[in-house]
Amino acid sequence: MKAFFYYIRPMLFSLLIILTTIFPPTNVKAFDTPNDAGGSITITWKLSRDDSLLLYYEIMRSTELSGKYELIGRALPGKNEFEDKDVETSKQYYYFVRAVAEEEQVNSEVSGPVIATAQWFHHGRWSTLILGIIFCSAVVWFIRRARKDTNLFVRKIPGLEAVDEAIGRSTELGKPILYILGLGTLSDATGGVATLAALSILRKVARKAAEYDTPIIVPCFDPVVMAIAQDTVKQAHMEVGRPDTYKENSVYFLTADQFGYAAGCDGIMLRERPGAIFLQGYFYAESLILAETGRSVGAIQIAGTSATLQLPFFVAACDYTLIGEELFAAAAYLGREPLMLGSIKGEDLSKLVIGILIVVGVILSSLAILRPGLSNWAASFINWFTP
Repeated sequence: MKAFFYYIRPMLFSLLIILTTIFPPTNVKAFDTPNDAGGSITITWKLSRDDSLLLYYEIMRSTELSGKYELIGRALPGKNEFEDKDVETSKQYYYFVRAVAEEEQVNSEVSGPVIATAQWFHHGRWSTLILGIIFCSAVVWFIRRARKDTNLFVRKIPGLEAVDEAIGRSTELGKPILYILGLGTLSDATGGVATLAALSILRKVARKAAEYDTPIIVPCFDPVVMAIAQDTVKQAHMEVGRPDTYKENSVYFLTADQFGYAAGCDGIMLRERPGAIFLQGYFYAESLILAETGRSVGAIQIAGTSATLQLPFFVAACDYTLIGEELFAAAAYLGREPLMLGSIKGEDLSKLVIGILIVVGVILSSLAILRPGLSNWAASFINWFTP
């Protein structure tokens, strides 16, 4: 019997060690995180068979296989993935995962070396590439078509249709045209684009005014915008063959104070009694002050802005209002230039396609609620367009 225990004791001791030792995580894989700009490595592993007994997993990293490993993060039991976002691109790294229990910890095998690199293209965004190619092709096609036919149809915008009417009325009454560019500056991220669009419209208005020999007044809030406006009006007179009718003092700097500018424009309205007033650009709290004064002098007012908070005031006090993107489409609408006209048509087609896709997605999602069997179709459709 003693001999039996003598031989069986090592086996029992080994069995006790096995029963009291937690199993490590296995199948550790470290790889460059896909579809990123570099600087990231993803580590995955197969959970320990004693996952329910663990406190957490520790992810260890080193730049050398036999070097010193540092703790870079922890993962809770049940989680088998970790993304290391604190790595240098084009540098080798080694990883292992440590399972930590109450009184014990055990390491996995080492994975590596792995290098983080930047990808040229996000492979989960094929839908964006395909739609981008379609939309760009549509714009190019419409530009080529507009070069052959400048009468390409664009939906009518009442505010732009009334430009000739407003200028004609000022000419018949022998009154000047007042063009207000708002408070936007070219360096302003908010109002800069709206100001550029307003300057494009100014060129068309100044050209028509030069044809009719109607004075145009352009008080400016910003000196840089003033210089561009002067050149725009002068160029418009030259295009119609009447450079002698251009007056240097018709475009001038008024003030860079918000309500000082509003008061100055109101004074011009009351003194000059313009027959038409154009309020184009980016406006703030002075919008209603200007529009109400213009209404009081009996002028036709055509307003346009991308400032959504000021649109209600213009709609209420002006005869015509260009809402949002209508301001940006005005230059193409009035000038009929092939490049701008084709771009507008291509963008309209793109919006139509996007609208159809949204409607289809909503319908599929609604049907998936009523008929659960369609949920996979709906999810696949939506996921393809929203990676």
